[in-house]
Amino acid sequence: MYKTYYPKAEEIERQWYVVDAKGQNLGRLATRIASALLGKHKPSFTPGVPMGDYVIVINAGDVVVTGKKMDEKIYYRHSGFPGGLKSISLRQQLQKFPDRVIRAAVWGMLPHNKMGRRLLKQLKVYAGAEHPHDAHNPQPLA
Repeated sequence: MYKTYYPKAEEIERQWYVVDAKGQNLGRLATRIASALLGKHKPSFTPGVPMGDYVIVINAGDVVVTGKKMDEKIYYRHSGFPGGLKSISLRQQLQKFPDRVIRAAVWGMLPHNKMGRRLLKQLKVYAGAEHPHDAHNPQPLA
């Protein structure tokens, strides 16, 4: 009789990866990050189990998009009050909050449930080249 292997929380080993976003396409970068967060690169990948690694993104403000998305892609947020819908273009968002651009792109590729929200906390995004996670000895994401 064969038993299905289900990884326990203490058996999962998490790595730290660093990604330089300078000059990379936003969508392709977000796909690689989401795959690493989900743990799809591991041979013991199990759907529904948060097996992913930590990902650090540096130079988030230097991502590249194709076409006219810089001016035509709009990000919306709502304050919760009547008439509180705010909108901002991708170009303005990259200037003000470049971390939100990467976070929104990766969130769109993760499951929209408790597990996805937990995995998004393993994503660390920084606008510049500096990050405070050198103690974890992050490896470049292949």
